[in-house]
Amino acid sequence: MNEKTQNLITAAVIGALYAVLTMVLAPISYGPLQLRISEVLCILPYFMPCTAWGLFFGCVIANLVSTAGILDVVFGSAATLLACVCIAACGKKFGDRLSGKIIACLMPVVFNGVIVGATLTVALAGLNPLHSFGAFAVFAGQIALGELGVMLVIGLPLMTYLPKKKFFSDFVQKHGL
Repeated sequence: MNEKTQNLITAAVIGALYAVLTMVLAPISYGPLQLRISEVLCILPYFMPCTAWGLFFGCVIANLVSTAGILDVVFGSAATLLACVCIAACGKKFGDRLSGKIIACLMPVVFNGVIVGATLTVALAGLNPLHSFGAFAVFAGQIALGELGVMLVIGLPLMTYLPKKKFFSDFVQKHGL
């Protein structure tokens, strides 16, 4: 199997896992106060950049049932893609350095906080985030806080633990991801 096919399959599996985890945990995955456990998968582009696109498409699928509707499909998924592309760049730049892993974990916090916060301000409150900064700040803060919890409590330890595991490092090396 060639490298492009391996990358595509890896991205597709990760995207499907993101969508399933988000929808199975729907009560805590959607709305203004969310704890998307599936977001922990956003650490993977740090090690395997090809997974960024899989996470984007997984987020698109998961957001099809979002209470924020089409706005979340478009903007929420774009926030995930932007965060994952930045996480992949952090992986290339910082390698095994803890500071790089911390910066990478903050990418979903920043992008989702701002973009999904604005999206929810419009979709759920019917307000313009530029004119209703208070509502936007609350939505953005809630989203960022949930992301921060997932990424720092689960994601960061996994970023340190997984590369030490033979199955993970072998998979990353074998597939040239």
